[in-house]
Amino acid sequence: MDEKKPKEVKLEIQLDEDLAQGAYVNLAVVNHNESEFVVDFIFVQPQAPRAKVRSRVILSPQHAKRFIAALEENVGRYEKSFGEIKAHNHPEQEPTGHYH
Repeated sequence: MDEKKPKEVKLEIQLDEDLAQGAYVNLAVVNHNESEFVVDFIFVQPQAPRAKVRSRVILSPQHAKRFIAALEENVGRYEKSFGEIKAHNHPEQEPTGHYH
């Protein structure tokens, strides 16, 4: 019986110049329902009463799980090279109510 290996597909990823510049964010808000996770990446300026969503990413539950695993792996690599990342909680910067 011939077992065929799945054909390897090479994926070419394109990145537009504007998107390649990136956007600095310092807060993420995550919401979900049965079929998707919505992650809003937000920039909060110190002492500002409003914050702006810089990007919204919508993921299936399976992609969200893979994203978490990839992020954990990369944080581990970072800490191995540069030392432990100290997490600081700043509850005064957490948004309250609705945001736009």
